Amino acid sequence: MTLEEFVSALGAKGLVLSEKQIAQFNDYAAFLVEYNEKINLTAITDYKGILEKHFYDSLLMSFGMECKGTLVDVGTGAGFPGVVMKIACPELKVLLIEPIKKRCVFLEELINRLGLKDIEVINDRGEEYALKHREEYDFVTARAVTNLNNLIEICGAMVKLNGYFVALRGSSGIEELSDSKKAIKEMGFVIENTVTEHLSDEASRIISYMRKKAVTPNKYPRKYSIIKSRPL
Repeated sequence: MTLEEFVSALGAKGLVLSEKQIAQFNDYAAFLVEYNEKINLTAITDYKGILEKHFYDSLLMSFGMECKGTLVDVGTGAGFPGVVMKIACPELKVLLIEPIKKRCVFLEELINRLGLKDIEVINDRGEEYALKHREEYDFVTARAVTNLNNLIEICGAMVKLNGYFVALRGSSGIEELSDSKKAIKEMGFVIENTVTEHLSDEASRIISYMRKKAVTPNKYPRKYSIIKSRPL
């Protein structure tokens, strides 16, 4: 995906980028490649690949949501989708949760380099942070962290009533949703909408918007070892 194709594809979905935002994306891509020589952040280091498989892919979720309020990105890694969403939707207040300290250092440097405001990096595990911040955020999401069943428990308690957990999955997403029915209900969610998008190589992306209709029981989330060994 070229820069022109990236900008055009977003514009066709109603997301029009300013020159400043385009410059921020270019700077982000360059810094990602540069920093990737210090620590492993991504296997995708060509510019076109970054635009499509990191930036555009991260923004697929924005097509089905109102880009305002608070967004938490759990296990953000190199900032996908959290930093990407912040650049494209500056009005969002974004929280990046990342358990690996080296990646947090990269994210802090990236945020300063891009001049982003109202975005914070938290060095913590998602399920640990959720115990201290229940029902606080409008949107919580995660990209390629663990299986969906576990992810709903890790993230769900942070979502406020009538807020959304946005699940970003690959081609197995529909099957994962079916397998996660119990977890979705137990955590207080209902599936409001699920859409399928495709990248240029026809790779499927399943984005599911789950609205919280009931308060998550206090016993969730459990410790990760328990979540993993005894999934909902």
